[in-house]
Amino acid sequence: MRGAILLIVAGGLIGLSGCSEGVLKEKEVNATEHVEKKVKTKKVEKPVWVNIVDPNTKKIIKSFVPKDFGFGTDDVKYKAAITEWSRELARGTDEKPGYDKRMMLDKLKPDGQIIKGSPQTIMDETELTEKMLEASEKGGDVEVPLYISDSGYSQEDAAHLNEVVVASYTTYFKSNVMGRSKNIALSAQAINNMIIGKEDPFSFNTSVGPSDEAHGYQRAPEAVDGKLVDGVGGGICQTSSTLYNAIDQLGVSYIEKHHHSLHVGYVPKGRDATVSYGGYDFRFKNTTGVPLLLKTYVGNGSLTVEIRTSNEYKALIKRAI
Repeated sequence: MRGAILLIVAGGLIGLSGCSEGVLKEKEVNATEHVEKKVKTKKVEKPVWVNIVDPNTKKIIKSFVPKDFGFGTDDVKYKAAITEWSRELARGTDEKPGYDKRMMLDKLKPDGQIIKGSPQTIMDETELTEKMLEASEKGGDVEVPLYISDSGYSQEDAAHLNEVVVASYTTYFKSNVMGRSKNIALSAQAINNMIIGKEDPFSFNTSVGPSDEAHGYQRAPEAVDGKLVDGVGGGICQTSSTLYNAIDQLGVSYIEKHHHSLHVGYVPKGRDATVSYGGYDFRFKNTTGVPLLLKTYVGNGSLTVEIRTSNEYKALIKRAI
């Protein structure tokens, strides 16, 4: 009897042992399956994209993954990259023009009608860089920040801007030098009757355009690297220099101005403003507080540039100190 009990107890223990081993193996299998399921269900992290959007067309003009350019690992490198992109979008490259566009000033026709130019467009490079930085963490669309400025005068102003001369300057040239005379006349006509509103930027090169044969310009002597050489458009610097000496009597702010590489005889030393389309420009901002009108007169060997405004504005105009 005692032996039978021992056999039963032993058999029970063996049964319990076998049951525990089965439970253990089952748990191990379940744990393995859980790990496998976890591996299989682990989500793949999607890349974060930033899209640069044109505000006019609403189309994406550039897409990139910030991490590919150092975001989160080399933030200095990343900021330098997006700063350069902003600069290229604003100013353009050799292959593609940028968003920035200089103002083409309006002109006043003899009958008082206005010939419309085009507004100034500026893309804020700093603002775009900051917006791209903000979007780099979670991604999204960033619209190019453009600021458009119209000329600073009113329709009512235009009819009176021819009333009074507030500054003028005259230079002289040899009228028998045909190419030079022609070039002076063409460039002077290009800025004649141009309206410069309050706070408007003026660019000689933008106003006159290319001084090439396609636009009627002829070969004439011009100063290049300290020497007089023949070149198409020689003489237009006399127009820009005459304008400079007239406008310099008023309270304008200069944006860009350059001197010739040698002394020119039509203005005193240091009173010239050389220009070259695609290169040196003569630019200023009308900070006189009133809108102005440019008038040019080409006579037999003389060029006069007048700055005019209305009788109402004459007393308000700021003059050079």
